[in-house]
Amino acid sequence: MVSAWATANELVLGQVKVNDKSNEITAIPALLTLLDITGCIVTVDAMGCQTKIAAQIIDQGGDYLLAAKENQGHLYEDIVLFFNLSQQSQFATVTHTGHQTVNGSHGRIEKRQCWVISGEESLAFLRNYGDWAKLQTMVMIHSERHLNGQVSQETSYFISSLTNDAQKILAAKRSHWGIENKLHWGLDVTFHEDDCRVRQGNAPHNLAILRHMALNLLKQEKKAKGGIQAKRLRAAWNDDYLLKVLSG
Repeated sequence: MVSAWATANELVLGQVKVNDKSNEITAIPALLTLLDITGCIVTVDAMGCQTKIAAQIIDQGGDYLLAAKENQGHLYEDIVLFFNLSQQSQFATVTHTGHQTVNGSHGRIEKRQCWVISGEESLAFLRNYGDWAKLQTMVMIHSERHLNGQVSQETSYFISSLTNDAQKILAAKRSHWGIENKLHWGLDVTFHEDDCRVRQGNAPHNLAILRHMALNLLKQEKKAKGGIQAKRLRAAWNDDYLLKVLSG
Protein backbone atom coordinates (compact mmCIF):
# COMPACT_ATOMS: atom_id res chain seq x y z
CA MET A 1 0.00 0.00 0.00
CA VAL A 2 1.30 3.45 -0.94
CA SER A 3 -0.05 6.35 1.12
CA ALA A 4 0.14 10.14 0.80
CA TRP A 5 0.69 11.97 4.10
CA ALA A 6 0.25 15.73 4.62
CA THR A 7 2.81 16.66 7.27
CA ALA A 8 1.41 20.10 8.08
CA ASN A 9 -2.11 18.81 8.76
CA GLU A 10 -1.13 15.29 9.89
CA LEU A 11 -3.69 13.74 7.56
CA VAL A 12 -3.70 10.78 5.20
CA LEU A 13 -4.72 12.22 1.84
CA GLY A 14 -5.05 8.98 -0.08
CA GLN A 15 -3.72 5.54 -0.76
CA VAL A 16 -3.28 3.15 -3.68
CA LYS A 17 -2.81 -0.58 -3.49
CA VAL A 18 0.26 -1.95 -5.22
CA ASN A 19 -0.64 -4.63 -7.75
CA ASP A 20 0.56 -8.13 -6.93
CA LYS A 21 2.83 -8.24 -9.99
CA SER A 22 4.06 -4.65 -9.70
CA ASN A 23 5.68 -2.29 -7.18
CA GLU A 24 5.55 1.26 -5.83
CA ILE A 25 6.89 2.73 -9.08
CA THR A 26 3.52 2.16 -10.75
CA ALA A 27 1.43 2.96 -7.67
CA ILE A 28 3.01 6.37 -6.95
CA PRO A 29 1.89 8.01 -10.25
CA ALA A 30 -1.63 6.66 -9.72
CA LEU A 31 -1.72 8.13 -6.22
CA LEU A 32 -0.35 11.49 -7.37
CA THR A 33 -3.11 11.71 -9.99
CA LEU A 34 -5.69 11.68 -7.19
CA LEU A 35 -4.12 14.63 -5.37
CA ASP A 36 -3.94 18.39 -5.80
CA ILE A 37 -0.26 19.04 -5.07
CA THR A 38 -0.12 22.60 -6.40
CA GLY A 39 2.45 24.52 -4.37
CA CYS A 40 3.39 21.44 -2.32
CA ILE A 41 6.75 19.77 -1.75
CA VAL A 42 6.52 16.05 -2.53
CA THR A 43 9.13 13.90 -0.81
CA VAL A 44 9.59 10.32 -1.97
CA ASP A 45 11.94 7.51 -0.98
CA ALA A 46 14.55 6.19 -3.42
CA MET A 47 12.03 3.82 -5.01
CA GLY A 48 10.22 6.87 -6.39
CA CYS A 49 13.33 8.57 -7.76
CA GLN A 50 12.20 8.22 -11.36
CA THR A 51 12.24 10.78 -14.19
CA LYS A 52 8.56 10.15 -15.00
CA ILE A 53 7.50 10.67 -11.38
CA ALA A 54 9.52 13.90 -11.17
CA ALA A 55 7.91 15.14 -14.40
CA GLN A 56 4.42 14.32 -13.12
CA ILE A 57 5.00 16.25 -9.90
CA ILE A 58 6.13 19.30 -11.86
CA ASP A 59 3.23 18.99 -14.33
CA GLN A 60 0.80 18.96 -11.40
CA GLY A 61 2.29 22.15 -9.98
CA GLY A 62 4.39 20.74 -7.16
CA ASP A 63 8.09 20.47 -6.31
CA TYR A 64 10.00 17.29 -5.58
CA LEU A 65 12.71 16.18 -3.18
CA LEU A 66 13.76 12.69 -4.23
CA ALA A 67 16.19 10.42 -2.41
CA ALA A 68 19.03 9.00 -4.52
CA LYS A 69 20.64 5.73 -3.50
CA GLU A 70 22.90 3.07 -5.00
CA ASN A 71 20.01 1.55 -6.95
CA GLN A 72 19.97 4.73 -9.06
CA GLY A 73 23.34 3.86 -10.57
CA HIS A 74 25.10 6.79 -12.24
CA LEU A 75 22.91 9.43 -10.57
CA TYR A 76 23.97 8.42 -7.06
CA GLU A 77 27.60 7.96 -8.07
CA ASP A 78 27.76 11.36 -9.73
CA ILE A 79 26.17 13.21 -6.81
CA VAL A 80 28.50 11.58 -4.27
CA LEU A 81 31.57 12.31 -6.39
CA PHE A 82 30.59 15.93 -6.98
CA PHE A 83 30.00 16.59 -3.29
CA ASN A 84 33.33 14.94 -2.42
CA LEU A 85 35.14 17.21 -4.88
CA SER A 86 33.23 20.27 -3.65
CA GLN A 87 34.07 19.55 -0.02
CA GLN A 88 37.75 19.30 -0.87
CA SER A 89 37.64 22.91 -2.07
CA GLN A 90 35.27 23.89 0.77
CA PHE A 91 32.57 24.64 -1.82
CA ALA A 92 34.64 27.57 -3.09
CA THR A 93 33.85 26.99 -6.75
CA VAL A 94 30.12 26.19 -6.58
CA THR A 95 26.92 28.04 -5.74
CA HIS A 96 25.78 26.57 -2.44
CA THR A 97 23.98 27.09 0.86
CA GLY A 98 24.35 25.26 4.16
CA HIS A 99 22.30 24.81 7.29
CA GLN A 100 22.70 22.92 10.56
CA THR A 101 20.33 21.88 13.34
CA VAL A 102 21.08 20.35 16.74
CA ASN A 103 18.34 18.75 18.83
CA GLY A 104 18.43 16.75 22.02
CA SER A 105 16.19 15.07 24.59
CA HIS A 106 16.35 12.15 27.04
CA GLY A 107 20.11 11.84 26.65
CA ARG A 108 19.95 11.81 22.85
CA ILE A 109 21.65 14.48 20.73
CA GLU A 110 20.97 14.68 17.00
CA LYS A 111 22.98 16.91 14.68
CA ARG A 112 22.01 17.42 11.04
CA GLN A 113 24.00 19.28 8.42
CA CYS A 114 22.64 20.09 4.96
CA TRP A 115 24.50 21.35 1.91
CA VAL A 116 22.72 22.32 -1.31
CA ILE A 117 24.42 22.96 -4.65
CA SER A 118 22.83 24.63 -7.67
CA GLY A 119 23.90 26.11 -10.99
CA GLU A 120 23.90 24.86 -14.57
CA GLU A 121 27.60 24.01 -14.57
CA SER A 122 27.32 21.95 -11.39
CA LEU A 123 24.18 20.08 -12.44
CA ALA A 124 25.75 19.29 -15.82
CA PHE A 125 28.17 17.05 -13.90
CA LEU A 126 25.27 14.62 -13.46
CA ARG A 127 24.96 12.31 -16.43
CA ASN A 128 21.57 12.71 -18.16
CA TYR A 129 20.66 15.53 -15.79
CA GLY A 130 18.48 17.03 -18.54
CA ASP A 131 16.08 14.10 -18.19
CA TRP A 132 14.92 15.41 -14.80
CA ALA A 133 12.12 17.97 -15.04
CA LYS A 134 13.03 21.36 -13.55
CA LEU A 135 16.03 19.95 -11.69
CA GLN A 136 17.57 22.85 -9.75
CA THR A 137 19.56 21.45 -6.86
CA MET A 138 21.49 18.46 -5.54
CA VAL A 139 21.53 17.89 -1.79
CA MET A 140 23.69 16.18 0.82
CA ILE A 141 22.48 15.69 4.40
CA HIS A 142 24.75 14.31 7.11
CA SER A 143 23.09 13.07 10.31
CA GLU A 144 24.93 12.32 13.54
CA ARG A 145 23.27 10.79 16.60
CA HIS A 146 24.74 10.51 20.10
CA LEU A 147 23.04 8.10 22.52
CA ASN A 148 24.41 6.27 25.55
CA GLY A 149 27.99 6.95 24.53
CA GLN A 150 27.42 5.56 21.05
CA VAL A 151 27.65 7.63 17.86
CA SER A 152 25.89 6.70 14.62
CA GLN A 153 26.29 8.61 11.36
CA GLU A 154 24.51 8.61 8.02
CA THR A 155 24.92 10.63 4.83
CA SER A 156 22.03 10.88 2.37
CA TYR A 157 21.80 12.42 -1.09
CA PHE A 158 18.88 13.94 -3.00
CA ILE A 159 17.87 15.80 -6.13
CA SER A 160 15.25 18.53 -6.04
CA SER A 161 13.32 21.07 -8.08
CA LEU A 162 13.51 23.44 -5.10
CA THR A 163 15.73 26.50 -5.19
CA ASN A 164 19.01 26.69 -3.29
CA ASP A 165 17.73 27.00 0.28
CA ALA A 166 19.39 24.53 2.66
CA GLN A 167 17.20 25.46 5.63
CA LYS A 168 13.97 24.85 3.70
CA ILE A 169 15.20 21.60 2.17
CA LEU A 170 16.44 20.22 5.50
CA ALA A 171 13.05 21.01 7.05
CA ALA A 172 11.31 19.21 4.17
CA LYS A 173 13.55 16.18 4.63
CA ARG A 174 12.88 16.02 8.37
CA SER A 175 9.13 16.33 7.87
CA HIS A 176 9.29 13.38 5.45
CA TRP A 177 9.69 11.04 8.42
CA GLY A 178 6.28 12.11 9.70
CA ILE A 179 4.75 9.32 7.63
CA GLU A 180 6.76 6.81 9.69
CA ASN A 181 6.54 8.45 13.11
CA LYS A 182 3.00 9.81 12.98
CA LEU A 183 1.24 7.47 10.55
CA HIS A 184 2.75 3.98 10.35
CA TRP A 185 3.91 3.91 13.96
CA GLY A 186 0.53 5.26 15.11
CA LEU A 187 -1.39 2.68 13.06
CA ASP A 188 0.67 -0.10 14.57
CA VAL A 189 0.45 1.09 18.18
CA THR A 190 -3.18 2.25 18.13
CA PHE A 191 -4.76 -0.15 15.64
CA HIS A 192 -2.24 -3.04 15.79
CA GLU A 193 -2.04 -2.95 12.00
CA ASP A 194 1.09 -5.09 11.81
CA ASP A 195 -0.67 -7.87 13.76
CA CYS A 196 -3.68 -7.95 11.46
CA ARG A 197 -3.95 -11.36 9.76
CA VAL A 198 -6.41 -10.26 7.06
CA ARG A 199 -4.61 -11.00 3.80
CA GLN A 200 -7.08 -12.04 1.09
CA GLY A 201 -8.89 -10.14 -1.64
CA ASN A 202 -9.71 -6.46 -1.13
CA ALA A 203 -10.04 -6.80 2.65
CA PRO A 204 -6.52 -5.48 3.51
CA HIS A 205 -7.06 -2.44 1.28
CA ASN A 206 -10.52 -1.74 2.71
CA LEU A 207 -9.34 -2.09 6.31
CA ALA A 208 -6.43 0.25 5.61
CA ILE A 209 -8.86 2.87 4.30
CA LEU A 210 -10.99 2.57 7.44
CA ARG A 211 -7.93 2.84 9.71
CA HIS A 212 -6.75 5.94 7.86
CA MET A 213 -10.19 7.53 8.13
CA ALA A 214 -10.36 6.74 11.84
CA LEU A 215 -6.85 8.10 12.46
CA ASN A 216 -7.65 11.31 10.56
CA LEU A 217 -10.82 11.88 12.59
CA LEU A 218 -9.14 11.15 15.93
CA LYS A 219 -6.26 13.50 15.14
CA GLN A 220 -8.67 16.31 14.29
CA GLU A 221 -10.45 15.98 17.65
CA LYS A 222 -8.39 18.35 19.82
CA LYS A 223 -10.51 18.88 22.95
CA ALA A 224 -10.17 15.51 24.65
CA LYS A 225 -7.02 14.87 26.65
CA GLY A 226 -4.74 11.94 25.92
CA GLY A 227 -3.29 10.28 22.87
CA ILE A 228 -4.90 8.60 19.89
CA GLN A 229 -5.26 5.27 21.67
CA ALA A 230 -7.07 6.91 24.62
CA LYS A 231 -9.38 8.77 22.24
CA ARG A 232 -10.14 5.56 20.37
CA LEU A 233 -11.10 3.77 23.60
CA ARG A 234 -13.25 6.70 24.68
CA ALA A 235 -15.05 6.67 21.33
CA ALA A 236 -15.73 2.94 21.80
CA TRP A 237 -17.15 3.48 25.29
CA ASN A 238 -19.02 6.76 24.84
CA ASP A 239 -21.51 7.17 21.98
CA ASP A 240 -21.71 10.94 22.44
CA TYR A 241 -17.95 11.27 22.06
CA LEU A 242 -18.03 8.88 19.09
CA LEU A 243 -20.57 11.12 17.31
CA LYS A 244 -18.42 14.13 18.10
CA VAL A 245 -15.39 12.46 16.49
CA LEU A 246 -17.39 11.34 13.45
CA SER A 247 -18.82 14.82 12.92
CA GLY A 248 -15.26 16.13 12.48
